[in-house]
Amino acid sequence: MDKVWLVTGASSGFGRAIAEAALADGDVVVGAARRPEVLDGLVAAHPGRMEVLRLDVADTAAAQGAVREVLARHGRIDVLVNNAGRTHVGAFEETGEDELRALFDVHVFGPAALTRAVLPHMRERRSGAIVQMSSMGGQMSVAGFSAYSGTKFALEGMSEGLADEVREFGIKVLIVEPGAFRTGLFAVGNAGVSPDSGLYAKVGETRGFVSGGDGGQPGDPAKAAALILDALAAERTPLRLPLGDDGVGAVLGHLDQVREDVEAWEKRARATAFDD
Repeated sequence: MDKVWLVTGASSGFGRAIAEAALADGDVVVGAARRPEVLDGLVAAHPGRMEVLRLDVADTAAAQGAVREVLARHGRIDVLVNNAGRTHVGAFEETGEDELRALFDVHVFGPAALTRAVLPHMRERRSGAIVQMSSMGGQMSVAGFSAYSGTKFALEGMSEGLADEVREFGIKVLIVEPGAFRTGLFAVGNAGVSPDSGLYAKVGETRGFVSGGDGGQPGDPAKAAALILDALAAERTPLRLPLGDDGVGAVLGHLDQVREDVEAWEKRARATAFDD
């Protein structure tokens, strides 16, 4: 039976690529976006199978209503893709509380609200999948991405616990960790930027990478979307799926560094119990 997908941030980038891949598979897609009119062309190309929903994921109060609307239209949601997001560059010291909270609203509280809204339905049907679009920055971070990575680390931690909770109900959780893909994430107006004091040279390097990086990223969102669909269809869906040569390399390199740090202190760290 054809699946019903609810994809946030469907107007561009990974969201649009995933929507197009699902449509090519013959599935039904409800694309959620703040500006749903951007998806008019896709709706016209796939009448009856591509629909739109106006939704700002940062408005967590709207999550229940959005899910109810999709269930009323189609009777089920087989796959929720929490994709909507944006990047942010700024030194830890220079990122204000309002900026940080706004980023958490989009990357953590919004996906959490939508996930809570779909879970009762998926549990009742004992099937479903939740795709959390994270980043290689959800496993590691560099200067200038502390706030962005903080939100992605939070999303990944919550999702790992979620996966353990819902596995018995036949629900899959897939955390996707892309590297640099040509999605428009770095386009002017899409990237949030904190004020720059000039104190942190490495943050300045990151600013330069982001501001000049749009359109030159090596990753192809269509190929990423195809792999995501394959991972969901696999008998053993991975919990984490890094994407791109840079993403896979960064995640594996970070894991090697974590192991090296732990092993260097392992003997003393293990010997911290009471001497009973």
